[in-house]
Amino acid sequence: MSQNKPWKIYVIQHSHTDVGYTERQEKIRQYHVNYIRQALQIVRDIESGARPDWKGYKWVCETYWPVESFLLKATEKEKEEFAHAVKKGYIGLSGTYLNFSEQLSQDMLSVMIKRITDYGLSIEFPVHSAMTADITGFGWGYSQVLADAGVENLITCIHTHHSMFPLWKKQVPFWWETPRGDRILVWSGEHYMFGNDLGLIPSIGGSYTIRDDHDVRNGVSFEVAEARFDRYLEQLVADGFTFPFVPVMVSGLPTDNGSPNAALMDFINPWNEKHGDRIFIQPATLDDFFADLEGYAEEHPEEIETFRGDWPDWWTDGSATTPMHVQIFREAQRVYTKVKQLDPSCQIVSKERLEAIEYELALFAEHTWGYHSSVTEPWNPFVQELGCRKEAYAANASSLAHTALYDILEARGDALLRPNRPMKFELYNPNDYEQTDYAHLIMEGWHGTELQNGFEVIDETTGTKYDAQMVTGHRGVVITIPVSLQPKQQVQLTIKALAERKPVTAYRTDFVGSDRMMDIMPPVKPQLHITPKFIESPFVRLEWEMGAGMTKWIDKTTNEDLLRADRKHHVFTPVYNVTHAPNEFGMYDVRRKMGRNRRGPDAITSVGTLINVDIIEKGVLYGKVRLTYSVDGCSHYSLLVTVYRDRARVDVAVRIHKESVWDPENLYISLPFGSSIASEQQELWVQKKGAALRPRVDQLPGSLADFYCVDEGAAYVNDARGVAIAMPDTPLIQIGSLDYEDRLLSGHLELVKDPAHLYSWPMNNYWETNFKATLGGFYEFRYYVAWGKELNTPEAALTACTSMNTGILAWRTSQ
Repeated sequence: MSQNKPWKIYVIQHSHTDVGYTERQEKIRQYHVNYIRQALQIVRDIESGARPDWKGYKWVCETYWPVESFLLKATEKEKEEFAHAVKKGYIGLSGTYLNFSEQLSQDMLSVMIKRITDYGLSIEFPVHSAMTADITGFGWGYSQVLADAGVENLITCIHTHHSMFPLWKKQVPFWWETPRGDRILVWSGEHYMFGNDLGLIPSIGGSYTIRDDHDVRNGVSFEVAEARFDRYLEQLVADGFTFPFVPVMVSGLPTDNGSPNAALMDFINPWNEKHGDRIFIQPATLDDFFADLEGYAEEHPEEIETFRGDWPDWWTDGSATTPMHVQIFREAQRVYTKVKQLDPSCQIVSKERLEAIEYELALFAEHTWGYHSSVTEPWNPFVQELGCRKEAYAANASSLAHTALYDILEARGDALLRPNRPMKFELYNPNDYEQTDYAHLIMEGWHGTELQNGFEVIDETTGTKYDAQMVTGHRGVVITIPVSLQPKQQVQLTIKALAERKPVTAYRTDFVGSDRMMDIMPPVKPQLHITPKFIESPFVRLEWEMGAGMTKWIDKTTNEDLLRADRKHHVFTPVYNVTHAPNEFGMYDVRRKMGRNRRGPDAITSVGTLINVDIIEKGVLYGKVRLTYSVDGCSHYSLLVTVYRDRARVDVAVRIHKESVWDPENLYISLPFGSSIASEQQELWVQKKGAALRPRVDQLPGSLADFYCVDEGAAYVNDARGVAIAMPDTPLIQIGSLDYEDRLLSGHLELVKDPAHLYSWPMNNYWETNFKATLGGFYEFRYYVAWGKELNTPEAALTACTSMNTGILAWRTSQ
């Protein structure tokens, strides 16, 4: 090895927190509480002198969830011992609550990390360093949350199964610049149990991360460890590594959720006696390692580069394996935000109730999607039990959040069900931006009789009358009105029934024939014109063709098609692919071989064909049509398309009856918006963890460039106009090729040739271990599309996505 001075290997022993992959979630929690007690016993034995050979041993709590769980169960003496062990450096803390997928909002992530930093301050030990294990990326806003919390350092241990590390290399430090220009020091490291395969725990380890010709069936011997250490460090140097130290993570047992293991010292002590003059191994906390790295960075600033942008998570596609519960989770997270907006000082909803909602949301957003054999034995009661627990986190969060919201609205005068309740509603905008949207005033079905002769919706304070349209459906009577509310504005509306409807025998200018068909264009074009071939308003004309689907989306203000001319699939057309396993016993292996493609080389693709059109509704405010498609994998796929008379907006509800398919499959929904002429290029913008960014532009080199988990939607923007595509239910978008091929990473020269067609990606079951094996069931995924010159900035377009997804807050009142 060509190092000028001895190597220092920082060994960080931890337990990878994986909630529900190896055991029931509550059992995992019990394990981790006990692991901290085991670590404290090791500290006692060191300090008492009972085990002098363990001197120098250190343990790192990978996440705060085990610590929080321990503190809830611990005696006062145990709490004091834990704080003592942390402050003395025996036990290290990490500024992460759990290893999350990208689903948590920036606000939610902030409050969870605040739990950690608050604890650190409470014991006078500020938390400045964090680690993640297994997970493969983070929304750009994650860096800002860390910086705002005072967490200055982050070490990652990416698992490259179906994923890859960024920057084209690992074991590399870099400065990650945040959206607001702060920066955190990152070390992108090896797999979180790489140290086990190196041989750091005697007789434990194997060949998962290191593959050579050594026989390690009985664990890694000291002699094999010697060979592996030398070869590893030599290769680091050959690969251009220049640092005199390197971190290595190790688990006390060769499993996720493993225990502390002081046998680490049974390896380190003899190693350092024999090889310490050239390779010194030092147990460490995160702070120990980063203290050395920060010092080196000050002396050699040129060796650590700065990168700015997103770090997409390869594994966030797990959100598409439980699409119904992701939908419930996303709505619960929005309701949680409303609760905090409406009751900022916790006068109605206590801090403890808020924390309970946060806990359920956090556990659902944890990166584990199910038990490790969920694909190979989906019928197993244990698999189903753990899956139900995972999904219950979303349901519990929804229940707790809505209960909190209902309590707040009741305190604000929500008129609950009783006889003779007046038809009055309060509307409120709790946001710091203007909401121009449609409010839905929901009443019981019997009001339909009361309003059958007509009605008006009026603000009696100002005398303003609103356009309104009523439907009767499964929720009773729903009256929709257009409304614009300034930030924090509240208005009260009254619905007044008209006394009687004036009867009409016949219209002289009736262009509906006696066959009840309307296929004559009147001399004056109606503001909403609906036929079996198109639907048109003053703002848009949508056209479709049988077989092909929806082929045109004409902006009436410019007479331009908002759809890309080079699109591969028409707008909202389903694209389904499936890779068939040879038999039911091949479900694991066919998935394992997919790598980063999420499909096999022999995947069969089906593109939806339009087979039927129905006119559902036409009123004074909006019209609806239903387009029904045929596509493999679904026994039903239809679009309920709503076009509004008064603004440039179209709502599309995608309704699916998904067949149960065990083979690995994906369902995409084409969203081919963007510039229709090359000279007017529009940029694609998304928001991740509160940070606005351009995919493939504002992200780390060598990072994922195929798909992204977005906060509320996507937008195409240029100086003249923008198109906002709100996605309340489906967070994943795909812009990479849908074909099996070598994947291109961010910064690759060939990537500029890729057309980056936009798709929503609501469903997949491709992972070979812990994804839900079947997607079968009934779903409705909503999309709201708005466009215009007022959306010509990323901020305006992305705020429009948030506003449409949030909706107008309305409740019944008796005042």
